[in-house]
Amino acid sequence: MASLIAWEKKGRYANLEVNAALTHSAMSEADRGLYTALVYGVIERAITLDYVMEKLSSRPISQLDDEVRCALRLGLYQLAFMDRIPPHAAVSETVALLPNRTRGFANAILRTFLRGGCEIPLPDADEPIKRLSVEYGAPEELCQFWTDRYGMELTRDLLASTVRNPRVTVRVNPLKTSAEELLTALDGAEVSPLAEDMLILGSAAHVADGIRDGLYIVQDVSSRLAVRALDPQPGETVIDTCAAPGGKSLSTAMDMNNTGTVYSFDLHENKLSLIRRTAEALGVTIITARPRDGRTPDPELIGKADRVLCDAPCSGLGVIGKKPDIKYKPLASIESLPQIQYEILCGASGYVREGGVLLYSTCTLNPDENEAVVARFLRTHPAFAPVPFDLGAAGVCENGMRTFFPHKDGCDGFFIAKMIRKTEEFL
Repeated sequence: MASLIAWEKKGRYANLEVNAALTHSAMSEADRGLYTALVYGVIERAITLDYVMEKLSSRPISQLDDEVRCALRLGLYQLAFMDRIPPHAAVSETVALLPNRTRGFANAILRTFLRGGCEIPLPDADEPIKRLSVEYGAPEELCQFWTDRYGMELTRDLLASTVRNPRVTVRVNPLKTSAEELLTALDGAEVSPLAEDMLILGSAAHVADGIRDGLYIVQDVSSRLAVRALDPQPGETVIDTCAAPGGKSLSTAMDMNNTGTVYSFDLHENKLSLIRRTAEALGVTIITARPRDGRTPDPELIGKADRVLCDAPCSGLGVIGKKPDIKYKPLASIESLPQIQYEILCGASGYVREGGVLLYSTCTLNPDENEAVVARFLRTHPAFAPVPFDLGAAGVCENGMRTFFPHKDGCDGFFIAKMIRKTEEFL
């Protein structure tokens, strides 16, 4: 419960809190997996669990101690969403976490929920946004935001996709192995239907072994497809302007058969060390990682790149299924992002040679950060034009832009826009 209290009181990110809790833990592999599932699950469903609590509690939950509220969330989550934990164990172990003075109160709420069949009450249908919020554990602000942009039906499907257990996907390193070889070594793995060099793992138990040995990198299919749209070729010069944590730079180098040059820039030097370490494990030697603000391109590389990837910092609304913390950020906090993204895209464009490719991508589902940024860039940069791209099994994008939705495409929510710098004769 300590991780949940740290998230509640201190605003700690779930992944950092879980990693910190497990780093020096003596728990078995199975218990570590359960611990992770409980922390992420409770955070993912906190709004739903609080609504249930409000219905069952004799006191407003805002008046409950953080410890009581977190414990009740933990118990209610196990009863409602984890069939593998016996109900009596969920109740007794949750109550045991609390001091004597609050045990009776917590026990009463959990047993009342249990007697009711662990059914989650939902707001009336005439409150569609509130109903979406409770059913899928998303803030009403986000439900309204997506409904305004994508409509009620797509928003419902999208929210449903954020509360399913995501499977781990890896990009195979062709410098050391092949998908066929790994399929025989990784129990339960299967090839992604969208990319033949991506594997969906049946279990994440031994994923660290393959990373350590440089056999693959953990990467979502959507991120892999962004590099496929970029289409880097052996011998070229490629620049990744916002590279950390490095998946796209590394995937680019693999596509180039480790021949040519990849510059991996990021604002923070401390994030570049991970790229360098991973490249060494993969046997990738063509990456040069340097700190750089994406808004101010390196003067020595102006007009020198065959292809430039601008994977801009974004609100991350496409990866809520993996990072549930994101959905709790106030939407007001992302209003400044389109301007920053536009400035970074403008900076990235300076690297592109005539006839070269500029690819803009984000892992968010927000037209203001996606289509609107690209449209603004094209209005102010007539030397660039959209260009179609072929993603194989994932389809052909005739207008040069593609949005991936988790419930439709089976990957992270993601946006890709591909542009070409016109040669002088076509300006």
